[in-house]
Order: sequence, then structure tokens, then C-alpha cells
Amino acid sequence: MGDQMITTPYGSWPSPVDAALAAAHDGRPEWTGFVGDETWWTEPRPTEGGRRALIRRRADGTEESVLPAPWNVRSRVIEYGGRPWAGAVQDGHPLIAFVHFADQRLYRYEPGGEPRPLTPVSAVGGGLRWADPRVDLERGEVWCVLEEFTGDAPGDLRRVLAAVPLDGSAAEDRGAVRELTDDRHRFVTGARLAPDGRRAAWLAWDHPRMPWDGTELLVADIGDDGTLHDVRTVAGGPEEAVAQAEWDADGRLLHSSDRSGWWNLYRDGTPLCPREEEFGGPLWQLGLRWFAPLDNGLIAVVHGKGPAVLGVLDPESGEIVDAAGPWTEFPAHLAAHGTRVTAIGASPRTAYEVVELDTATGRARAIGARHRDAVDPAYYPEPQIRVFTGPDGREVHAHVHPPHHPGHTAPDGELPPYVIWAHGGPTGRVPLVLDLEIAYFTSRGIGVAEVNYGGSTGYGRAYRERLREQWGVVDVEDCAAVARALADEGTADPARLAIRGGSAGGWTTAASLTTTDVYACGTILYPVLDLTTWGPGETHDFESRYLESLIGPYAEVPARYAERSPAAHADRLTAPFLLLQGLDDVICPPAQCERFLARIAGREVPHAYLTFEGEGHGFRRAETMVRALEAELSLYAQVFKLDVPGVPRLELHT
Repeated sequence: MGDQMITTPYGSWPSPVDAALAAAHDGRPEWTGFVGDETWWTEPRPTEGGRRALIRRRADGTEESVLPAPWNVRSRVIEYGGRPWAGAVQDGHPLIAFVHFADQRLYRYEPGGEPRPLTPVSAVGGGLRWADPRVDLERGEVWCVLEEFTGDAPGDLRRVLAAVPLDGSAAEDRGAVRELTDDRHRFVTGARLAPDGRRAAWLAWDHPRMPWDGTELLVADIGDDGTLHDVRTVAGGPEEAVAQAEWDADGRLLHSSDRSGWWNLYRDGTPLCPREEEFGGPLWQLGLRWFAPLDNGLIAVVHGKGPAVLGVLDPESGEIVDAAGPWTEFPAHLAAHGTRVTAIGASPRTAYEVVELDTATGRARAIGARHRDAVDPAYYPEPQIRVFTGPDGREVHAHVHPPHHPGHTAPDGELPPYVIWAHGGPTGRVPLVLDLEIAYFTSRGIGVAEVNYGGSTGYGRAYRERLREQWGVVDVEDCAAVARALADEGTADPARLAIRGGSAGGWTTAASLTTTDVYACGTILYPVLDLTTWGPGETHDFESRYLESLIGPYAEVPARYAERSPAAHADRLTAPFLLLQGLDDVICPPAQCERFLARIAGREVPHAYLTFEGEGHGFRRAETMVRALEAELSLYAQVFKLDVPGVPRLELHT
């Protein structure tokens, strides 16, 4: 390619990162676990209808997908799901219990055979659902969380710990499922059994709290007959969030709690490594693991302030040795066996891979879903970790990805367009990892800034609590502060700023477009738009009372629900926008979008509304992602007057 840079305007640079390439690399491996000495995990298949495949890595290093399409290993418990499989070794062979997405039944599978259902189908409401399983060969059972609908409304359900017989006797008989707990708690996680099999520990919480507000750590004794007795609360409460619990090899109870203001580790109630860092996170799915005890007493941990890295904690000294390697981010998918730890790791130059750390040698290596550069890495974004100043001098964490191309540069004096990305949750965090959706924009000359606005996790409880009763205010202000700062410092063109986000980020995007004049346009994906209806009855049970902490109790501040909603301020909306929605979304249903569009009808605001059959909350199919990404780029091309070659024109309507 030589050293000759070609000068062309921002947004017009030719890029090998097309929408199909970005879609093919969407998603990440999850739910690693050991079956005997083997590592197994689940992996996305965007081109196979978005299913999740179960992958087995044999001792010799060969990898195989063990269940053909259309088997889809994914749970719908609390709609966001949870750990969907578990395994054990019986007579030298793997025995797997897994949840199939289509019918949500629990199945038993032994390689070489066909999956056999272990649980029945229920015709009531959302049926019977299972998550966070544990195969107990001695009792011939799978212990897991049961979510059972008792009626047709989203909130007509109960959740208990249950034991499902491995012999298939419950496949047509709900009565053969053994319930281990009553349903006094609205939410429970799967049980963890002490090494001697005599005690079980799990987490529970109740409306209106979310699990990052406050949970209880429960312990019970297990009788000879496999029943639970003497259930007691040993940690947690309304203002203390326990994120995970495990037993160590000596039968001591480990848990992560944010009682200090940071999620730190405790052993039998004593802090192990007190630091102003997170050793836990938001429990959006059941069975997430930020730490895993090893047989030798050491503990594998994912920890950090902001980015979470993999390390090994010596609980006696409180020292942590981090794993060497290129990975700078590890989500909460740890598993341990002997001296080996498996995790999922990524970095700004590598997508998510299955990583194995041998704690005996300190050696870490990618063993599955290995990153391969789909294009020349010269086209990857070169992000900067930044801290901006928001209102009242508060800090706002962000990642800035400037336009970047190995062979093209913009004319002197031209400032680039920038898109502000607001993450979902809102209780979450955007990790700094290679994302070809970002490269899709940056390699064409459009900058991206991802904002970990107040309310994000990774920076302690106080940063998270900034959003309490302030949703639609603090998130909007923090995103705007980053956008304005980029414009003021000469990084971004103040006339060509956009904002985009999905789910709670879709809310922040819509709220930003209706309450600020910072952005020229926006892309809103599967959003919350109307608070007065988004709650019990319209959304799923897990988040149905979330607004009590994000906005305030409805009975006390009903006016706030109306005044914060973008739907109530549709008359203020003047910027063009793109709205993208899955028609099967039960978390943010299409009705939210339809009511919003009805309110802007006849107001001459250019917009497009694209809906997708067979897609729920978050897009999983390659063809959907391609259409959505190309539509988004076309919006920016039209509003920012960019000459983008080869992208279908999005029809904007008024």
C-alpha cells in the first residue's frame, strides 16, 4: 500500500469491514465449565438463526459442536437467562444437562446419543423454565432454579430451587420434580453445595430491589433424604448486594459483597483482600462467576476498577498475581478444576476467546473460540481511555475511538463526525474490547465514544448510585458532557454529533434527543420510551419494579414518570432518528415504539422504523444485524452529508 495517504472526507473512506463481517463476529463465548478434565462452553452462531451452540474441547485439543442446529443452549429464566448447562462424568463419559431455548425444557445428553427431555411442557403462561443447573450423580438429580408461570401475566410466576430426576421420570410429570425450597423469595440463584454435600448456599432477593441493590446469602443443611433444613441468612440485606457465593475446598463459605462500597471477597464473613476495586458485578443472569476457588486454597478472581482482569488471589497474604497475556477484559464466566482456570478474555485487539490459566505454571493461553483477524488489524480502532468532567465536577468514564484508516486521511481543517454510544442496563458497563461494529464506523471516518455514565458498574457503589431516581437525567447529562467536551477540544465536529443505544441505552438516546440540542440525529434500538406503562404488566417480572430505584416509587412521584418519558416530549423532537425493534421482545415490547411514533405523527421529523420478526431483546441473527448496521450508517450519511459508497439508502419518512 506504500506510504501515500489519500485525502478524502470523513465518512467516505473505503473499508473492508462491512456489515456482514461485523455481524459474523457479534456475540461471545459464555458459560465455560469443566466436564471431567475437558473444557466446554457455549458460543454464538449468528448465521444459524442466532442459536447458541454447545462446544466441547477434548483433552487432545480438538473442538466440536456437540449438538447440531436447531438445538439452542439458552435459558429464558428472568428473560436474560442464566447458566444453561452443566455436566458430569459417568462411567468415563460426559453426561450433560442443558436447556433448549425453543421449549425451555431441561434435557439430558450423552455424546453419541440423542437429547432426552427431563422436564415437562406447561401450557400456562411462559411455561416451566430452568437455569443454573448442577448435575448430582449420587442422588440421580439435576439441582437448578425453576421458574414456573402460574398465569398469563408477566408477573404470574414463582421461583424455587428444584431437583429434577435424571432418569426422565419428570419428562411428562410435573409432580416428579422435587421442590427444594418454598417460594417465599421472588428470585433465587442456583444452589452451591459444600464439599461434604451437607450444606447448600444460594442467593435470594425480592421486589422492588434489583440484585445490585440488595440480596441475601442463604445457607441450609441438607438432610440424608436430600431435603433442605434450617435455612438461614448469613450475609446481605436490603442495602448490601451479595453477587456470588461458593464453598472452598475446606468447606468455608466465600462470597462477594459490596458492604464496603466495593464488591470485595469475604471468607466466612472476613474480608480477604479489601481494595477499592470490584470483585463482583451486576447479576443480570443467574450463575455468573467472578471468582472460582481452586483445590489448593487459591482463588481465581476477575477484578479491577473499570476493566476487569483475571488474577489469582492468595487469601492468606491477600496478594493477587494477574495472568499474563494480551487480554484486558474478562466477563464473569470463570470455572476452575484442579489447578486450571478457564475464563473468557478479550482486548482492544482481540475478540473474546476461551482462555485457560494453569495456576501451577502461571501460563495463560487461548484454547477456544480463538481470535483470528478477519481483516488487517490496521483497520481496527485505536481507542483511548478517558475521564471527562460532568456537571458538578463529577467524573465520567469513557472510551474514545477516533476515526482510523491505514490509507486515508481527512482534509486539513475538517473535524470528524462522532457517535456517542450509551450502553444498556443501565446498571452495566461497556468493556474496552475489539468490536467490529465500532470498526465499521471508525474505519470509514466516523468516530465513536462509548460512555460509562453515572450508574455504570465497575467504579464502586457510589458511582452506581448516582443514577438512583436520576435515570433520564444523569445518563443524559454525562453523555452530553462527553459529546460537548469532544467538540470543545476540537476532536469532534459539533455540528455532526449523533447518539445511539439499545434497551436502556435506547432510552438514554431518546431522552437525549428530546431534552438536549447536542445531537444532529440518533439511533434508538429496542428502547424504553414510556415509563408510565413500562412496569408490571408490560415488561417482564425481573425488571418490573426497577423504576422504583431508577425514577422513584410511582405512588409518590407519578408526575416524574410522565415528565421524564421521551414519549411525553415527542413534541420537542426535531432531530432525524432511526428506530429498530424486534417483534418478539418481551422486555421492551414494540408497543413502546408504536406509541412514540403515534405522538410524532405529522410533525415532519425525518425518521425510519424497522422491525424484525423472530428477534427478541438484542439482535442475534446475521441478516438482522446487517440490515440494522447499514440503516444506521445510511442515517448518518444523510444527516451529516457523507459520501458513503456501497450502502443501501435508508428511506426516511416524515
